[in-house]
Amino acid sequence: MSSLISLENITKVYRSGLSDFHALKGVSFELNIGEMVAIVGASGSGKSTLMNIMGFLDHCTTGKYFFAGQDVSCVPEQDLAGIRNQKIGFVFQSFFLLPRLNALQNTMLPLLYRQTSTELAKEKALLMLEKVGMVNFAKHKPNQLSGGQQQRVAIARALVGEPDVIFADEPTGSLDSATGRDVMDLFHHLNQQEKCTIVIITHDKSVSQNCQRIVTICDGHIV
Repeated sequence: MSSLISLENITKVYRSGLSDFHALKGVSFELNIGEMVAIVGASGSGKSTLMNIMGFLDHCTTGKYFFAGQDVSCVPEQDLAGIRNQKIGFVFQSFFLLPRLNALQNTMLPLLYRQTSTELAKEKALLMLEKVGMVNFAKHKPNQLSGGQQQRVAIARALVGEPDVIFADEPTGSLDSATGRDVMDLFHHLNQQEKCTIVIITHDKSVSQNCQRIVTICDGHIV
């Protein structure tokens, strides 16, 4: 497999007044195309900081970040949003669906941000909702959906732009165990059948054990 993400000696330092907090301390990591990887660690271990850097939500302090072979360590802030929109899909614990929009409209959003025509965005969004088993709920708003259904819509939204990688941050954290297993089955299907590259940030062993590889982070180090 070829490398999609390569991190070399990444550090992240948060500065507040006279004190510094070292969230990442020389992290090196490789993600190959087509992998499904779990990044695990306790709260405060640095796993979310690592995801934010890999997902172009934040910059590293020092080190090198190569994405699809290109050095993106010093991408200007104004360019990060464009890269995220084109290359990255996100799924979060809290879903982050817009309450005034229905499932179809929420799924269309990444394409509309790219200025895709409404007709094409709708067509692609319906295909993604069908893929995650939610096409029959396309006109439902988030408050009309269960937690598991909302997470499926969030996954469809992450997929609709055909990103290079999906980052899922505690994707089952707000779900009961049975619904969480259903969501993980969907991720597994997307990885195995659709060849999606997926990184799951979690502290749940039952989630990480569904992944091909487990990477443990502790006190800013990969161990």
